[in-house]
Amino acid sequence: MSNPVTDNEAKWIRKIWTSYWGILLFHDAAQLFSYWFLPYSAGPTEFYYYVLLKPTIVAGSAIASAWMIDAVAKRFTFYALISAGTVLAVTIIRLNTDIRIISALFLLPILVAVLFYRRRLMIFTALLQIAAFFLLLARSESYRSYLTAFDVISVPAFIVICALVAGILMIRGRELQKELYTAMSAKQELMVQYAIMSRQAKMDQLTGLYNQATFREHYAMALDYAAEGTRASFQLALLDIDDFKSINDTYGHLAGDAVLASVARTVKERLPASGVAARYGGEEFALLLFEPDVGEAVRACEAIRTAVSQLVFSELDGKGATVSVGVAAYEPGLDADALFERADARLYEAKRLGKNRTAHVPEAAGQPDA
Repeated sequence: MSNPVTDNEAKWIRKIWTSYWGILLFHDAAQLFSYWFLPYSAGPTEFYYYVLLKPTIVAGSAIASAWMIDAVAKRFTFYALISAGTVLAVTIIRLNTDIRIISALFLLPILVAVLFYRRRLMIFTALLQIAAFFLLLARSESYRSYLTAFDVISVPAFIVICALVAGILMIRGRELQKELYTAMSAKQELMVQYAIMSRQAKMDQLTGLYNQATFREHYAMALDYAAEGTRASFQLALLDIDDFKSINDTYGHLAGDAVLASVARTVKERLPASGVAARYGGEEFALLLFEPDVGEAVRACEAIRTAVSQLVFSELDGKGATVSVGVAAYEPGLDADALFERADARLYEAKRLGKNRTAHVPEAAGQPDA
């Protein structure tokens, strides 16, 4: 009978029901004002029962019935809503036949139908208004008395024309919706592409870690926060694959790439959640660690170093690879270059002492400790 009611349509249905009640109450208030303060031909009994109470019960019952239909049979919701609007319009027209333009109220349900962009509903609404017009014409002598022969033809024609115009508006509205959807989809696709490109610009494609430029941004921010005292101190670690040139020379660059990718994966798996890792140069990695003290940072680096030493590479004929690590903790007064030089010196120290080890500078000491 009808497509399911969407959440947005349900919201508008509630607003329309509220509007129906508002129209009915406003009409009753206008009738009371006219009866109390303007010349009115009806007596108290005739006014309060036939003009006020009975029509209000009829229209109110139609609105309430539509609400109950929506609650128990939502597939009829739209038709019930239009029918209630038609009863409301006919009720008001019948009580105000001396107002010549009052027949324009037949457009109320048509305007309601336009909101939902449903062609069948619009056809149903137009036919219902024409049927309501002729029924009112046949049943109400008062209504007939105010209509001319031209009105009998023009009112249904006016309803049909308005329904056709409403149908055209609905078609155009659907086109606009489609155009908007297409534009939004294109915009969303551009945003996704931009996000991908932005990520690619920040990442090293081989290892999936940050590249050097992005790492420098994080490094600068860490230094700023630490200098301002708004963030706990941090540690810088430099990690280098031992004898990497020999690996490339002996097994080829593809094997070297496989080692790089595996080491990077191990770094990501073992890196503390708050840490930042990047491929800083050919076989060198840089880590930012935000541990409570340098000892915790060294333990994190040792976990990475140990895990790497346990890897076995088919590309290296079943052999493994090792890394050396240098760690330095930030101290007040150190700039980017000075801290980097400390970590680099510790990395050199680890290499000199035999490789596959971690060397660090104790906090607030500035002296090497292997």
